[in-house]
Amino acid sequence: MGRTNQLAHRMARKTMKLVDVTGNPVSRKEVTFTQTNHQFLFGSGMFDAIEVANRNVPPNRLPFLEDKLDKFLDIFNFATLPFYWGEFPNYQEAFEPEKGKPRTTELKAAAQLLKDRNVTVKGHPLVWHTATAPWLLDMSNEEILKAQFARIEREVTDFKGLIDMWDVINEVVIMPIYDKYDNGITRIAKDLGRVGIIKEMFAKTREANPGATLLLNDFNTSTNYDILIDGCLNAGIPIDKIGIQSHQHQGYWGREKLEEVLERFSKFGLPIHFTENTLLSGQLMPPEIVDLNDYKVTDWPSTPEGEERQAKQVEEMYTILFQHPLVEAISSWEFSDDGAWINAPSGFVRRDNSPKPSYDVLKKLIKGDWLTNVTCETDDDGMVSFEGFLGEYELRCGDKKGSFQLDKDGEMVRMVIK
Repeated sequence: MGRTNQLAHRMARKTMKLVDVTGNPVSRKEVTFTQTNHQFLFGSGMFDAIEVANRNVPPNRLPFLEDKLDKFLDIFNFATLPFYWGEFPNYQEAFEPEKGKPRTTELKAAAQLLKDRNVTVKGHPLVWHTATAPWLLDMSNEEILKAQFARIEREVTDFKGLIDMWDVINEVVIMPIYDKYDNGITRIAKDLGRVGIIKEMFAKTREANPGATLLLNDFNTSTNYDILIDGCLNAGIPIDKIGIQSHQHQGYWGREKLEEVLERFSKFGLPIHFTENTLLSGQLMPPEIVDLNDYKVTDWPSTPEGEERQAKQVEEMYTILFQHPLVEAISSWEFSDDGAWINAPSGFVRRDNSPKPSYDVLKKLIKGDWLTNVTCETDDDGMVSFEGFLGEYELRCGDKKGSFQLDKDGEMVRMVIK
């Protein structure tokens, strides 16, 4: 089956009538259509943008982080920024390290930096039992709920226009029965129930930003997550996208599992985001580890064999997902091995910023195989048609140019080129 059949849902045909500033048709001229951005969201976590935007690192590290960001921007159009209410030990500092003193200014600078570079930004997460504020434990359950509502209202309102996509609530399947340590969010999840807490948190987020894109996100891809989503939809909760985590530290899912997961979650008819994808380029984590955070190693190198394996898996997984009509976004959890969660060799670039084979493979797909750059000629009436991947385009005709969005509307467009 050719690309046209497999990826028809990712493409559209556009007919345009080109005229000059006087209204005359641009006849018999060569026109180049160059895609400048995908409609599909390809991304990763880009927490380093916080340090780059605020320049709050040693001077000798800043060029290294800027180089890392440049490599990210050369492929991706989508980034996740961290909003962990409390500290994520050995990985990420708290958004609100001291009660009433959130890092709003720092995160706004990072979001603005990315937005200025045409990157869509998602905030992660608004509600989670892990890495949540420790002072919640001093409150009653009623007070915890009020504090969580206030937190949502503050962040979603403060970042409106910069961040209009949120992982609203994270890992609810396990939330009410989480017993690794006591935390305020599990307490209120026990009171409200899974569907109840989701309903409350989605309603509060929607109230704060009616136009935001709201995700339910989970690592549990069993039927327990199916049942939870079904319960939410039956309760009228307006989930915009289903978020599926795919941390594969213990081995690649493979085509069979990937297609089974896609088939099962497609039955809801909602767009799907692969929110936290991980494929290793080194030794795999032992299979007996249940909570990935429990695996403690100080040295976890990327290896030549592992990098070749990662590249093949990235190519297959991204191709399967891009071909699926309900998948709208694929976000790797790490872009780089430098500072990676649990020290895993999970990035597309090594600790020294040198690209791995997976980086080159993905760049070839996103900026080569799946990107449109075509040259056509207008007819006597200035009419021209082309087919391309959905997204943003620049049109050039001689020394004149224009820009437009290619989507599925199929309508003829009249464009004045200047």
